[in-house]
Amino acid sequence: MTKRDFYEILGVQRNAPQDEIKKAYRKLALQYHPDRNPGNKQAEDKFKEGAEAYEVLSDPEKRRRYDQFGHDGMRGTNFRPFTNVDDIFSTFGDIFGQSNFGGSVFDEMFGRGGASSGQRRTHVGQPGSDLKLKLKLTLEEIASGVEKKLKIKKYMVCDSCRGGGAKSSSSRITCPVCSGTGEIRQVSRSVFGQFVNISTCNNCGGEGKIIKDPCLSCRGDGRVQGEATIKVAIPAGVSEGNYISLSGEGNAGVRGGQAGDVIVLIQVEPHEVFTRNNDDVILDLLINYPEAALGAEIEVPTLNGRAKLKIEPGTQSGRILRMRDKGIPHLNSYGHGDQLVRVNVWVPTRLNARERNMLKELANSDNVNPKEGDKSAHSDKSFFEKMKKAFS
Repeated sequence: MTKRDFYEILGVQRNAPQDEIKKAYRKLALQYHPDRNPGNKQAEDKFKEGAEAYEVLSDPEKRRRYDQFGHDGMRGTNFRPFTNVDDIFSTFGDIFGQSNFGGSVFDEMFGRGGASSGQRRTHVGQPGSDLKLKLKLTLEEIASGVEKKLKIKKYMVCDSCRGGGAKSSSSRITCPVCSGTGEIRQVSRSVFGQFVNISTCNNCGGEGKIIKDPCLSCRGDGRVQGEATIKVAIPAGVSEGNYISLSGEGNAGVRGGQAGDVIVLIQVEPHEVFTRNNDDVILDLLINYPEAALGAEIEVPTLNGRAKLKIEPGTQSGRILRMRDKGIPHLNSYGHGDQLVRVNVWVPTRLNARERNMLKELANSDNVNPKEGDKSAHSDKSFFEKMKKAFS
């Protein structure tokens, strides 16, 4: 089934500011809240759909990727569709602000207190941090796509305790302060009813467990410093500044917490021959005067080898020739850019006596001298203005 547009779900324009997006989600969440629509599966689906849209559009990086690539842009990020309504409450409960009693208005309005009624909210460890890497690519690698192996230093799960942080299973005991729930509840009453304020247990950090005998290898952290080799598949057509997110390949979490991601930032190495302009590549080609005047067929380099280029008789210096589909593939779509060849006529700097006499004789011919009205090769227009005009 085709997923709906996130902006359409929230009923906002694509250039809507964050305040408007937040306000739209508040309105939608209240309208389709399960406690207002008990047993209504359609309302629950809309409630989840709105939460997914808000998760993406409220995050600047996710929103940028979504605006550029649509739903496909969420692949490789930490975005996951919501399957459990309680996950939405714990993730976005604070969007409705804090009440006078410390809890979120969202929770208190429907009596949830940060989690579904009667549900124990336990946490496993602390999440690991993301790692950011810079990866330099050549234009040839960008044109074909490439898989790279990268060695990285990061926190890895401790083998001795398997990430739990305890010396043995009996060393990990239930927190006596929160009785294993990972949270402290305080109930207050007023004329408006009962309010529940929930906070993370300071004794166990919200895990519900404490360690009385920590692992000697990791000292109770559940992770150790190490080195790993990861593979990253680079699609053809990426550009400077694009990035690829490898979910779960970052630093391991503390005591079983979720691992972070590896963010691979793409950089492009300067090329000896080609210059990139969007998905086109530009090649400067030197030809001699006879080739420009008489025409020729010349073999030129391309990003995937060599190809023959036809020079028409009378080609002027500065003319741009196009080699179709010899450029960079379009990212996330079909087709390629072109290779644009900028012709430059080479003027010799050293001549022998015979060559000098031949050129003097040729200079007296009317056909080798520019006529009035001929276009000068030395135009004031920039190269890219010429290119735009040539292919418009």
